[in-house]
Amino acid sequence: MHSCFCFLEDIMTDFKAAIFDLDGTLIDSMYVWEKVDRDFLTERGIEVTDEYTEAVRGMYFESAARYTIARYGFKESVEQIIQIWLNMARYEYEHNVRLKPYAKEYLQYLRNKGVKTGLATSSNPYLLEPVLLSNGVNELFDAVCYTSQVGKNKRFPDIYLFTAKKLGVRPSECMVFEDITDGIDGANKAGMYTVAVFDKASESSREYLEKNADKYICHFSEMVGENYGT
Repeated sequence: MHSCFCFLEDIMTDFKAAIFDLDGTLIDSMYVWEKVDRDFLTERGIEVTDEYTEAVRGMYFESAARYTIARYGFKESVEQIIQIWLNMARYEYEHNVRLKPYAKEYLQYLRNKGVKTGLATSSNPYLLEPVLLSNGVNELFDAVCYTSQVGKNKRFPDIYLFTAKKLGVRPSECMVFEDITDGIDGANKAGMYTVAVFDKASESSREYLEKNADKYICHFSEMVGENYGT
């Protein structure tokens, strides 16, 4: 295990870019969609069940909207349901979702050292832009890339290779920060150094993440030096 000091020195010599996932990695946002599901159905007088939550978990918006309409007989179109959900989520992202501790300090540290920074996310621009602005980190990224631009999810290396190309660096010169198994797997396939970041929503996958990522951290203070605490 590297000490904080040694690892930071390695970054300067071995890596030219850091690529970050957004949800669950840089920001504490994994609660949002369960809240949207709950509030959306509760406002319509429908009890939220574990069965419904599990059914829509991991679905794309369109699939989840179609499923919800079919299950409850709503009259809105798929597009209308999706926009309602996005509007509810956007409020949370703009007003309540915050960065994980020391994430901003670490991003600033990388920028100060000349390490390029990128976002590789499955999120929606409608949500990403307000959360970056409200947390004051919108100017700390050299590239923002979406899985929708490559047409494949994070199990595949495409989004990470695409982001590296946007940053103008080779895959071997990148480190990737992710909180989920698919993200670590995809970044490993891209030939990048992987750092798994603890998030409560992916706690059940911790053993897998610790085994398959090059490094596992519980807190960004582990990346910015001991003076930031633990």
